[in-house]
Amino acid sequence: MLYFCENNLLCSHTILQIKMEKVNIRIKDIAMLAGVSEGTVDRVLHNRGEVSQKTREKVERVLQEIDYSPNLLARSLATKKNYTFACIIPEHKSNEYWQSVENGFDQAARDFSHYNVKLKRYYYDQFDVQSFTQLSQSILKDQLPDALIIAPIFKEETMKLLQTKEFESIPFSFIDSMIEEMNFLTYYGQNSFQSGYIASKLMTQSILPDSRVLIIRNKRKGAVSNQTIARKKGFIQYLNDHQLSDVELLDLELSENDDEVNYMTLKQVFEKHDNIRGVITFNSRIYRLAKYFEKHEFHDVTLIGYDLLEENVRYLKNGIVTYLLAQRPEKQAYFTVRDICMKLIMKQEVKNINYMPVDIIIKENIEEYWQFTE
Repeated sequence: MLYFCENNLLCSHTILQIKMEKVNIRIKDIAMLAGVSEGTVDRVLHNRGEVSQKTREKVERVLQEIDYSPNLLARSLATKKNYTFACIIPEHKSNEYWQSVENGFDQAARDFSHYNVKLKRYYYDQFDVQSFTQLSQSILKDQLPDALIIAPIFKEETMKLLQTKEFESIPFSFIDSMIEEMNFLTYYGQNSFQSGYIASKLMTQSILPDSRVLIIRNKRKGAVSNQTIARKKGFIQYLNDHQLSDVELLDLELSENDDEVNYMTLKQVFEKHDNIRGVITFNSRIYRLAKYFEKHEFHDVTLIGYDLLEENVRYLKNGIVTYLLAQRPEKQAYFTVRDICMKLIMKQEVKNINYMPVDIIIKENIEEYWQFTE
C-alpha cells in the first residue's frame, strides 16, 4: 500500500520504518499517512462524529498497515484524571478576531474530551491593562488549573502573573504572540516581527519613492500591545535593511469606540500631510479605516491590515483594502490544546515554537482561501 506524505513523495517506506523501529506513532503521523486531518483520525479512533466511509477506510488501512496499538491513549484514559486548562484571551464580539480563536478552542474541547479535559475561559479588555491586572487577581483566587493558555498582549503584566508562586510550577502556552524570554511550553502564532517585515515589503513595492506611510494603532490604557510592538519593529527593520530612508512614517493613534472623532482625526492628517500613499494598522481593525476611505473615495492609497474578519474581507473584495495578512487563529488555539494534551497526558515531547504561515491575501485569491475547508 502506498501513501503520500505532506511533501507529496510516496512514503510506503515510512510505514516499514515505523514497524521496524516500533516507534510510538502519533495521531499527526496517522493523519499524514492517510492524507486527512488530525481531527478526522481522532474521530475514527474513538468512533464519534461524522466521517465519510471513504475517509474512514483510508484511516483504517493505515492503522492496519502500521499495527497501531493506542497504548498511551489507553493508559491516559485509565487514570480517569480530570484536567482543566485556563484560557486567558481578550473579550470580544462574535464577528471579531478572537471569536475565531474561541472556535478553535471549542473544536479542541470536543475532539479531546475523551482525555477528560475542560477548558475554562477568562476574558480581559485588550485596550485596558488594568483589566488584565484585575483578572489576574481573580484567577489567583480560583482553583489552580493544570495548564494555562494565554494571549500575552500586555507583556509585563503577563510576566508578573506567570512568575507568581501559585503559577511558577504550572505549564503555560502562548498564542497570538509570545514572550521569548519566558519558559513556555508551546507557542502557536505568527512570527510577529517577520509579519511586519513582510508588510513593509508589500507596502514599499506598492507605493512610489518619497511617499508617506501612515501607521495606525489603537489607544490602550497603560501599555502597547506586545504584538503591535513586534510587528512595527519588523516593518521598520525592512526599511532600514533596504535603505528606504525616503519613506516617511507618520504615527497616529485612534480611539477604539469613537468613529466620528477618528474620521475627523484622519481628515486633519490627510489635509496637513500631502503624499500619504500608504496606510497600515498592525491589528485586525483595518475595516474601520476602509470605511473612511470608502466615504471619501480614496483610490490611490495602499491599505494593509491583518486577519480575515468579514468586514475586512468585504473591503478587500471591493479593492479598498490592498492586502490582508492572515494567521489561522482557529489552528493556533486547536494545536495548543492538542500539544498540552500530548505533553501532560500522553507524556510526549512537543515542539516549543510553532510559527503559523504568514498568508498574504489579495482580492484575486480571497474566494478560494475564504471557502477552503480541510
